[in-house]
Amino acid sequence: MEQLNQTWYGYKMPAIHVTKPLNMAKNNSFIQLEGTLDGLTFYRSNGENLVKKKSQVNRNRMRNDPAYQRTRENNQEFAGATQSGKAFRECFPNIIRLVSEPNISGKIAGVMRRIINNGAGLRGQRTINLVDNREPFVGFNFNKAKMFDSQFMAASALPAINANRDTVTWSIPDFNTSNAVKKPEGATHFKLALAAGYVSNYEWVSAVHAYEPVEDTPNGVGSITYSDAIEIGGMVGSATDIVVDLTAYAPIPVTTALYAATAIVFYQMVNGELYELAQGHCMKIATVG
Repeated sequence: MEQLNQTWYGYKMPAIHVTKPLNMAKNNSFIQLEGTLDGLTFYRSNGENLVKKKSQVNRNRMRNDPAYQRTRENNQEFAGATQSGKAFRECFPNIIRLVSEPNISGKIAGVMRRIINNGAGLRGQRTINLVDNREPFVGFNFNKAKMFDSQFMAASALPAINANRDTVTWSIPDFNTSNAVKKPEGATHFKLALAAGYVSNYEWVSAVHAYEPVEDTPNGVGSITYSDAIEIGGMVGSATDIVVDLTAYAPIPVTTALYAATAIVFYQMVNGELYELAQGHCMKIATVG
């Protein structure tokens, strides 16, 4: 195990234990730095304190040297995946904080990156054609440790998207909550939720040297509808119908994809009041239109 010793403003810092190659090592020192010091960059990622060597590649060389052409192409498309991924996340405001794992941004960008691989155009400028590449997001779980189908097992048809793609309906027949719901500790009730939103295709625009949405609206917008609170234990007593009305965004361009997600959120009843739990919630993309 290698140790890095630094002197900082006259004080000798505790050793930084390198348990990985130096280009990405863990900083186990009680002094947690952020920024660059003596050629080392300190930063946090996924709750860890990491340290890596400062890049030695000149920025001007990165932008112009033919040897870095493939790197530039990859960086451009990665930026496009990140931008479209942000719009995807913005389709599900509020609930996404409940149902997602910590690195959800990277997971979504990874799916977008795979879609770019199927895009038309030159490398580095390939289109992000979400409308014609719907399959990669179908069944996408926002937290792999809490898969929706493992938490909610009642039989139902997929959410239905109407012909205008501005209304989504999810109908769940009556079911036994004791058998169909895997509740977290402390849960007494739950709500089912249907969330839906729009993301435009993206394309490379040479004039601004960046990816831009083909349609500015609707893009990165959506809505969510919750069921009434359902007590855990026994039959629900009736069918549950949930509708998301998106007609405010109509008419929907043909270059814009509609994503519909199903979710379950858990609560605990205390003195007649429902309190949202901190765990157990989950959501998946059920259908794309």
